[in-house]
Amino acid sequence: MSTPTIPVRGEIKLGQFIKLASLAEDGAQARELIQAGDVTVNGEVETRRGHHLSAGDLVEVDAPWGKAAAIVGSAS
Repeated sequence: MSTPTIPVRGEIKLGQFIKLASLAEDGAQARELIQAGDVTVNGEVETRRGHHLSAGDLVEVDAPWGKAAAIVGSAS
């Protein structure tokens, strides 16, 4: 199964991207996952919800209901 690429215009923060990519149901759930250390960006644990992502970044979530991932894409 391939990792989906989610097109994004301009900059996006980690918490926003997790919601946009449907890696979490809502902002509260995204915040909980990030604070728990269940989110990695390019293989490194990221605990800052406001971390700015760039095109090509790989975001992975290891949630209680399963693992999911998405790549930040560039919307032209």
